[in-house]
Amino acid sequence: MTATRATAAAFAALHTPARPLALANAWDVASARLVEAAGAAAVATTSAGVAWSLGAPDGDALARDRALDLIARVAAAVSVPVTADIEGGFAADPAGVGETVTGVLAAGAVGINIEDGNRAPADHAARIAAARAAAEAAGIPLFINARVDTYLFGLGEPHTRLDETLARAAAYLRAGASGIFVPGVTDPSTIAELAKGIDAPLNVLVGPGAPAVAELGALGAARVSLGSGVAEAAYAVVRRATEELLTAGTYETLGGSLPYGELNALLKG
Repeated sequence: MTATRATAAAFAALHTPARPLALANAWDVASARLVEAAGAAAVATTSAGVAWSLGAPDGDALARDRALDLIARVAAAVSVPVTADIEGGFAADPAGVGETVTGVLAAGAVGINIEDGNRAPADHAARIAAARAAAEAAGIPLFINARVDTYLFGLGEPHTRLDETLARAAAYLRAGASGIFVPGVTDPSTIAELAKGIDAPLNVLVGPGAPAVAELGALGAARVSLGSGVAEAAYAVVRRATEELLTAGTYETLGGSLPYGELNALLKG
């Protein structure tokens, strides 16, 4: 546990606007090893990518034991800290969230993402408090990245959305969150307002067209995530390659693929 505590502390220290933690989210052992080999300081899982790879849709449809098994496989396969996306907690109530967190820590992860979605903020705060209690019982300073879905889901009126987001963030931090994740925002002025109003590391979700990592850091973001984007891109190659094969009878989509030997060697260690 001493080593896990040290890893958790090291992971928390990576969250700084001076050099935002850049996370290319993985969904299996191979993608996690590729992320680590590319030089990433940590590996984050994508709940969507994990669910898809296991034959389930995203959105609390995947059984908890299957998610925990995947987290354990990823954590055992890399030497950098791992943070796991646990959706809403894979549980019906706060007590169940505590059980999930106990399992996440046993699997070797030192951070979690937990999302509020359409759940009442007070209910989500109770889930975060249960997650923190479970982590404290284990003696590990788990990094709880509380996701606020006001912008992603377009909750409330646009003119009150910023204030609602800040209010939720404050409530989640009081409940024990370590950082706040606000997906659905790429507008620089809004990101700056969020960073100014949230007394904790701010995580934003990025993709094509979003500001560069350095610019996001200058705005106050401490963590930048690709979310399900890498998994979506990988699956897009599957579809394009298949369509090209079946329609044109050609194979150019596969140009630039990683060599078999390189991938195979990556998984031998």
